[in-house]
Amino acid sequence: MQRISDLDYLKLNRFKRIGYKLGLFFCGIPRWFLNLFKKIGQLFKRLGIFIKDDVIDLIMTFKNGDWKTRLSYLIMGFGSMARGQWLRGLLFFFFEVIFIVYMVLWGGSWMSQLGTLGTEGPSEQWVEVNGVEVYTFAPNDDSFKILLYGILSIVFIIGFIYTWRVNIKQNRISEEIIKSGKKIKSNKDDLKSMIDDQFHKTLLALPTLGILVFTVMPILFMILIAFTNYDAQHNGRTNNLFTWVGLDNFNELLGWSSGGSNFSATFGEILAWTLMWAFFATFSNYFLGMLVAMMINKKGIKFKKVWRTILVMTIAIPQFVSLLYVSQMFANDGIVNGLLLDWGWITERIPFWTDPTLARVMVIVINIWIGIPYLMLIATGILMNIPEDLYESAKIDGANAWQQYFKITLPYMLFVTGPYLLTSFIGNINNFNVIYLLTAGGPTNPNATTAGGSAGYTDLLVTWLFKITTVDSNYKLAAVTGIMIFLVVAVISLIVYNVMPSTRNEEDFS
Repeated sequence: MQRISDLDYLKLNRFKRIGYKLGLFFCGIPRWFLNLFKKIGQLFKRLGIFIKDDVIDLIMTFKNGDWKTRLSYLIMGFGSMARGQWLRGLLFFFFEVIFIVYMVLWGGSWMSQLGTLGTEGPSEQWVEVNGVEVYTFAPNDDSFKILLYGILSIVFIIGFIYTWRVNIKQNRISEEIIKSGKKIKSNKDDLKSMIDDQFHKTLLALPTLGILVFTVMPILFMILIAFTNYDAQHNGRTNNLFTWVGLDNFNELLGWSSGGSNFSATFGEILAWTLMWAFFATFSNYFLGMLVAMMINKKGIKFKKVWRTILVMTIAIPQFVSLLYVSQMFANDGIVNGLLLDWGWITERIPFWTDPTLARVMVIVINIWIGIPYLMLIATGILMNIPEDLYESAKIDGANAWQQYFKITLPYMLFVTGPYLLTSFIGNINNFNVIYLLTAGGPTNPNATTAGGSAGYTDLLVTWLFKITTVDSNYKLAAVTGIMIFLVVAVISLIVYNVMPSTRNEEDFS
């Protein structure tokens, strides 16, 4: 789509401007993906150049280094200890010893079985428990442990290679300092450095290790589980071992191969409802919260603190309590149906949670009640920072209230809260609490019961994933669903983040 000049753009009416912007957006998507692939290609190119330069540096360091540096290629920390830097030398040496011991005793065995995830399944046997013969299983290979500790071993190897490279680099630097006639750091200097100029590394060492073990490792494990047949029938220990199945799980979920499973149809329906829910839950709260903030901030409104306090009270009550209570209020035998029947307003109970369409509308409406207070507080702070001169100038130019809102208030709000809108949308895609505490995903979709987890009409991808895991123990498809959620969130985040005014036109409101 060809761009037009600013003057021609101003000549367009409102609807043509919206159409022009939408056209630019959709025409820019292919160009954005092309630029993304180019950046990925450039990243791999830079990575290749970095590896080549690093290998050349290793070769030249060994060729030009002294015997202490060369021996450090085999015995980590030897060069540092030989030059009097005992502290760093011992740290390198002990890390190498721990690595070798782990790989010889455990790591090598775990990694050797990664290709098969075990060959000997559990065997049947009778054992005596309190004088009674009990039929049980004796585990042999454990697929779960093989995969988990195999990944840990690979990460350990990567960490060892990096540490080994740092060891070589430290030897080269120390050797160059000595050759220049200067004095290298002593052990006392190293200790001072750890609590002074390098204190940030000392402080972040433990949190970084925790992120690696408790965040990165589980993500890698989940991704690999998606390529196995890990489920209730193949749990790797008490039942059959699980094995690698390639893309079979993706074929089953996305319908890449024909068959009787309706996972793909269920996934498509839940994905569509998840995006619909995220859209309405985000923007209904946003605009209504902004409206409430504007009404409370309006000149002449009395008891502003009281209104804000009343709204904030809904935040103070834990959602676990309030949502479960609201769920019971609108149940078939709940207080709402009871009062409406007693007052004669209805003749039969309203199926708030059993009618699919009504249940979806209800969760969106109740989410408004939960979300408006947050947006009201955010919008209140932002609205107070909009210069009054802008509104005064607009009034002098003859702008009415709607024109002031669309030309001043809304652009300013969107600019400041753009990142929040994105994170709120992503958060609503994964909003487990509201859906599960209100409806538990119900009412059940009869066309999706065989897809696992008894998927319901209000289930989001995250609640369906929970059911697949806890009800059916179908961990393989749960892992695939988790990957698909990540891809959906990543694509939306990248596209929206690159088109939002908060990141493209920062100078407009500076």
